[in-house]
Amino acid sequence: MGVKIYKRTSAGRRNASVNDYAEITHKHKNRPVKSLTKRIAKTGGRNHHGKITSWNRGGGNKRLYRIIDFKRRKDDMVAEVLEIQYDPNRTCHIALLQYADGEKRYILAPLGLKAGDSVESGEKVEPKIGNTMPLSGIPVGMDIHNIEMMAGQGGKLVRTAGGSARLMAREGKWAVIELPSKEMRRVRVECRATIGQIGNPDHQNVRLGKAGKSRHLGRRPHVRGKAMNPVAHPLGGGEGRSNGGRHPCSAWGRPAKGGRTRNPRARSNRRIIRRRKSKLYGIVKLRRKK
Repeated sequence: MGVKIYKRTSAGRRNASVNDYAEITHKHKNRPVKSLTKRIAKTGGRNHHGKITSWNRGGGNKRLYRIIDFKRRKDDMVAEVLEIQYDPNRTCHIALLQYADGEKRYILAPLGLKAGDSVESGEKVEPKIGNTMPLSGIPVGMDIHNIEMMAGQGGKLVRTAGGSARLMAREGKWAVIELPSKEMRRVRVECRATIGQIGNPDHQNVRLGKAGKSRHLGRRPHVRGKAMNPVAHPLGGGEGRSNGGRHPCSAWGRPAKGGRTRNPRARSNRRIIRRRKSKLYGIVKLRRKK
């Protein structure tokens, strides 16, 4: 597990690095199970009306979607890890499980899980890496991921490469977890979570190195706001190379650093004990020290 850097044979290689995929069981035979895949049509960032809702998306390599078991509701049945595979649809790797009755399923692969290991889910299973159980049975202080927000809904929180939350406390029907963003949130104790940290933590250290690699991932070129005309962006215009003249924002004026984007009327607001610290908070803190 790590990042591989090649010799500087070209301009693209000079600044690029790749994952060495040390966690993958079979690097050259990474074929998904056909029954656990489905084809998904590309949208190019457009909704059902044809309007662009996610900008700078389009193209990219063709992908097969792997169906992931986020719920882990097959209780009290041991499953063997057949192999760890690469998934082009997400940053972390996935593990192929085979249960005692022969059924196969994909799960998010935790750090340290290898082919040949066994995992299990249920209310009274051992709290070891890869096992899924309700928050009521997980020891306080353990790292967890793939956390449900509502019981039976399936994991929604902490699903990215290298991510892990921590179970901080448990009182009555509620458990307190600390998310990777340092936000502290209350979750019902009957909600399930998986033990351990998600694998492939070196994903954040990989550098694309060239524009072509970004296009292969389906990301189109992104133009800076201050390089536009004033009619196209609030940061645009000015004589010569101007610096924007205001805090960074989107094309519609929404603050990009530190602005509140969460709906103040969201019902889940009452479950947040401590909000995450914004990027603007850190910048203001540094300026005050100076």
